[in-house]
Amino acid sequence: MAGKKFPADVLEQALNMQDAWSKIDEQLMVGNMNIAALVMDIKNIRTAEASVLSLENDLTNVRNTRDALYEVAWDKVRRMRAAIKAIYGFDSPQYELVGGTRTSDRKTARSASPTPVE
Repeated sequence: MAGKKFPADVLEQALNMQDAWSKIDEQLMVGNMNIAALVMDIKNIRTAEASVLSLENDLTNVRNTRDALYEVAWDKVRRMRAAIKAIYGFDSPQYELVGGTRTSDRKTARSASPTPVE
């Protein structure tokens, strides 16, 4: 995503502008802009920020729930795989069915021959 088209401190700048504008002249209009429109924008920004924060908190809670469910399911998978291994053996087709690698299918470890130093 490309960078935002506004500075990170735009709310702070808008609040400073509101303060300055009210000190200069609250009736001052520039084109169709007036202080009431800026005040409304600031209010809407704060409402949107509160919504974003609430949704981020909800998302965090849902992710935590999801992660807990994954952990429970993973525990069951590991325990069942271990039980199948214990009941049917390391080289059984049943162990392979539950995602284990049969002993006969494992590659033997090969040690790398050291390169002679000349």
